[in-house]
Amino acid sequence: MLRSWVMNARGPRGRGWTRRRWLLSLIPLPALAAQKRKTWPPERYAYADPATEFLVERLTQPTHTSMLPPPQARAFARKSGFFVYASDRTGSFQLYRMQERTAESEQLTEAAALEPDAFTLLADDEHLCYFDGGVLYRLSLRNLKARALYRTPEGWRREGGLSLSADGKRLALVEVRADRRALRLIRTSNGNATTVVERSGTLRDPAVGSRETQILYLHEDELWIRAGLGQPGERVPTPPGRVLQAFWSGDGRRIVYLHQPAEKSRLSAIREYDPASRAERLVAATSQFAAVSLNSDGSVFLGASANVASPYLLILLRVNRRELTLCEHAARDPARVRPTFTPDSRRIYFQSDRDGKLAIYRMNVDRLIEPTDS
Repeated sequence: MLRSWVMNARGPRGRGWTRRRWLLSLIPLPALAAQKRKTWPPERYAYADPATEFLVERLTQPTHTSMLPPPQARAFARKSGFFVYASDRTGSFQLYRMQERTAESEQLTEAAALEPDAFTLLADDEHLCYFDGGVLYRLSLRNLKARALYRTPEGWRREGGLSLSADGKRLALVEVRADRRALRLIRTSNGNATTVVERSGTLRDPAVGSRETQILYLHEDELWIRAGLGQPGERVPTPPGRVLQAFWSGDGRRIVYLHQPAEKSRLSAIREYDPASRAERLVAATSQFAAVSLNSDGSVFLGASANVASPYLLILLRVNRRELTLCEHAARDPARVRPTFTPDSRRIYFQSDRDGKLAIYRMNVDRLIEPTDS
């Protein structure tokens, strides 16, 4: 558990300064806020998918790497028509905001050592959090001013991405020291940290439920849930095999997860667990999904197939368990395709290194599935 020690010094307006706040105040902030905003022209290229002839757009050049955040983070604004991504087009990784209509990009950061897997848009669509080295910053998209929230404790290092709670008030992350891993919750308003789990072995992909005390995570490819702070974790009774991904349903009541059965002859499946009733069930078998996401009302899944002969991106309807091929992703590592719906379910985005380095792609699907409330 991280501790804050109150200093005798007084800050502005007589408010007490903690030792953590004083140390964070010494961290140099990114300098982009004082500079003119840098914009980049559209890099999009449209083509007919060779498998389905549906129109697909590649939005970034494959001569440099561009990445969406991991599934537990937010990239897409609900109303303002933009998304955030990481790219090394300038020689180092920085964050950018792309307008969906024009495909123009605006550079948001001048980080010294930005971690391209560790950023997320916050719930108000006006701020984002990101790691620069071992420091977590909160950036205003209005004026591009950043302030330091949290520093990784000495001797520890961050591992994996950031996970934003449903209400946007907490970030979940994993830090590692030797063989010990700690799952921490960080307040997005002030950077206060709470250690939820600390144990040996692999610990990854935490996700905070509709109540901040409900946290799921993967430990050694097993699915665990913690119902409240200070309570012991409980292993979810999944069938034999590996849990590849897990996340909360849109209403925050159930856990949806991608499961790889122990039998090699069986393909991966989407399953569901209800913590209230402790009921676990099959939702749908898949055509070898390696990564999956769901739309905002949970009616449609979007998956990236690991089938080498058919490296497709597919939608799967919950109501009838039928799949429809959208396009080829052709990525070398299907688990990193990061298929994503926009909040209104009108478009899908994914990343692939099919044309060179990782680039971001999109496709309109509003004629194939019903739009949802964003």
